[in-house]
Amino acid sequence: MTQHLSVQRQGGDTSFGPRRRATWRPAEELLFSVLCNLYGGIWLVCPVLCLGWDVHEYSLGAGMARVVGVHGVGKQLLGEELLRSQWGPALADGLRRAEVETGVGPGALGEAGLTMAFYGDLFRPPGQMLAVGDPAYTAADVRDGFELELLLAWWQHAAESDAGVAPPGGDTLARSPRAAQAALRALSRSRFFSRIALRALVFDLKQVHRYLTDPELRVRARQRVQTAITPDTQVVIAHSLGSVVAYEALCALPGHGVRALVTLGSPLGMRMIFDRLQPTPSPLGSWPGPEGLCWTNVADEGDVVAAVKDLRPRFGEGLQGVVVHNGSHAHDATAYLTDRLTGAAVAGGLA
Repeated sequence: MTQHLSVQRQGGDTSFGPRRRATWRPAEELLFSVLCNLYGGIWLVCPVLCLGWDVHEYSLGAGMARVVGVHGVGKQLLGEELLRSQWGPALADGLRRAEVETGVGPGALGEAGLTMAFYGDLFRPPGQMLAVGDPAYTAADVRDGFELELLLAWWQHAAESDAGVAPPGGDTLARSPRAAQAALRALSRSRFFSRIALRALVFDLKQVHRYLTDPELRVRARQRVQTAITPDTQVVIAHSLGSVVAYEALCALPGHGVRALVTLGSPLGMRMIFDRLQPTPSPLGSWPGPEGLCWTNVADEGDVVAAVKDLRPRFGEGLQGVVVHNGSHAHDATAYLTDRLTGAAVAGGLA
């Protein structure tokens, strides 16, 4: 079993940018190999530290994961292992659905399979003795500007796809003082948002807003994706806000070898998101990789977050778009992953 160790020189670059993979001197590489054979890699931390290296990432397996997953909003109470346990089987099912046409099944993931680039903890409020969880937000906490604009956009698109949601009136679209309250009340009746508590919905709004306006958090989230990507990574799958994080991370990682980007339920096409991307669109968004990168955007017709289904006007004709049907779970990541078309897009990067 091969051991994989990613390290950084102590006293090296401590910025929030992508960690640089260390280059080992021959003597260090020889010692590392000997220790692996003698001890199976279990007691490597102390020798490595003695050599002046700072352990950044350590994993066991037949190889690094070929697929990196990037989650969306509202996952601050979860973690990479829990998310991997949810995404992994769903991804395997999607590959299995597409295997007849692609010839690539779940076995193509290899022993390492899928790894998750987790950034949700960056949004988790600090723990206290009495309670930990989402702040008790109400409609009054929705801030004018971006947060209200996004909330009203969700309402408008929910009304277009769900007969049970009354469309916003003219006074609401004029940003009346009670617009946020009216929007949250209307969205509580939608199939899409009915299972989401009001305070969680407002917290999701604030996560999107904070990612786009907090430079330090934005770079730290992108760095989580960048450090998860190794030379073995062939496919990046990104859901919801994670598609924005992954897109920007790939744009800021020149020379990466990712062959396929699969975005699920992505808000990248919404003007209020698109105009705030880094790098700044001019007028099209930058392509997130080499010319040969295959980018497939998967959207459900009723997914309010993925309000703009066709991303080609924003990013160019090289992007492929598909529409799927997730039923009442329009924005659910696992519902997207089990679809045959998602499986085919992932298989294209693994083939």
